[in-house]
Amino acid sequence: MNQAGSRRWWALLAITLAVLAVTLDVTVLTVALPTLAGALRASESQLQWFVTAYTLALVAGMLPAGLLGDRYGRRAVMAAALVLFAVGSVGCAYAPSPAVFTAARVVLGLSGATLIVLALSIVTALFDEAERPRAVGLWGAANFVGLPLGPILGGWILTNAWWGWIFLMNVPVALLGLVALLALVPESRASRAPGIDVPGVLLSGAGLVALMYGVVQAGDSGWGSVSAVIPALAGVVVLAGFAAWERRVSRRPGGEPLVDLSLFGSRSFTWGVILTAFGVFGLFGVLFALPQFFQAVMGVDPQGSGIRLLPVIAGLILGAVPADRIAARIGARLTVAAGFAIVAAGLAIGTTTRAGSGDAFLAAWTFITGAGAGLGFATAASAALVELPAERSGVGSALLQAVVKLGPAFGSSILGSVLNGTYQHGVSVTGLPSAAAAVARGSVFGGIAVARELGSAALLVSARTAFAAGMDDAVRAAAVVAVAAAVLALAFLPARAHAAEPGPAPRPEAGDAAAG
Repeated sequence: MNQAGSRRWWALLAITLAVLAVTLDVTVLTVALPTLAGALRASESQLQWFVTAYTLALVAGMLPAGLLGDRYGRRAVMAAALVLFAVGSVGCAYAPSPAVFTAARVVLGLSGATLIVLALSIVTALFDEAERPRAVGLWGAANFVGLPLGPILGGWILTNAWWGWIFLMNVPVALLGLVALLALVPESRASRAPGIDVPGVLLSGAGLVALMYGVVQAGDSGWGSVSAVIPALAGVVVLAGFAAWERRVSRRPGGEPLVDLSLFGSRSFTWGVILTAFGVFGLFGVLFALPQFFQAVMGVDPQGSGIRLLPVIAGLILGAVPADRIAARIGARLTVAAGFAIVAAGLAIGTTTRAGSGDAFLAAWTFITGAGAGLGFATAASAALVELPAERSGVGSALLQAVVKLGPAFGSSILGSVLNGTYQHGVSVTGLPSAAAAVARGSVFGGIAVARELGSAALLVSARTAFAAGMDDAVRAAAVVAVAAAVLALAFLPARAHAAEPGPAPRPEAGDAAAG
């Protein structure tokens, strides 16, 4: 490997370090909410907004982030985002009130969106068609490592140190990523600075935020609630208006839409995006249920829960790393279909999980599920990215990430509704006072709390058994999604993706001419 080629792979490591800060923050808050409730005197509604504000900002920032990178330089914008992410982390650690903490979470979400999008955009611009699948696979595998590290590190910190350190630990990671980014990654941008489609930015942001808000509300209040239906429908309507606006702009002479709709003329890009979203939907729906099972049914602490997610992450890495070589041998279509078939097989085994299931059984089926997901995700994402011309890689990657980021919200809301419905139907609250019965039926944690308060061993067993049955139903639904994804891959994904016709090459900065 020549020096330029070696430098590209070191640059990939720098990009991965930068995004690691974001993936840590995505999951670390899950174990910190009880502590924050006391430290900031936050209500249940304010705790919900700690999570929701970050999620909404993350989704809203996706498409504008790609545009800014294409226009002003991907390395420069990503460097600014790393600084902003460190500032937001400090703001969270020293927030004096829930309102300030929520504002800091918005800063983290916007800067995190920029980091996620531009990391993938830079990977797309750095690597050619032959190297890109492996680069994307390695980036995705390393990216997933941050998911279990969040709860593990967060649980340890909350047990042994001041809670603010769960956010301050982002600062050295972000600064290390900044140094590596500036030292190793060459600047790149679109060969001709794209115009700023202001109506497109506003419509896309408003539509995605409204849709995401509706989905988040559905997870809390049910899909039939007014607070979920109205925002979700409004989001769909606004996004339809956004699509119509983009089509109109693209037809104008010299028009520069925010989203290059011609990308959807490629089956590889379109179905690569769709299949990646399908996979994320199913996987994160399961990841939503598993920590609750570990803590409520098996009785482990948050740190132990994070450790028990390691098999699925190990599977993801094992599946993603060789995905490019497998796809080169049998083609993208069969590789993606095989990946989702393996996911379905792992989930089918998971549907036999019971309240008394042991660690070895859980590790086995989650590992199989993760391996199939890594194989399918890496190949589907590569199939989409190989179609992106370098000069539009920012917005193209942003579009992929915006769609993918909706997957976890839909997965946790829809599959969470399946789980909760089964739990509420199965838990036995006969003979309990009405207030206690409502708490017990509200969640498995409520059922366990009531059982312990009343000293009812029968209710404790019932709550845990009902939750295990609910998780089985959610896993069964995820398996159906995986089977559907495998069928769609066989039907619509091209056997082999081909790079889009090359546009003008990314414009290097003068000082970076030798860095590429």
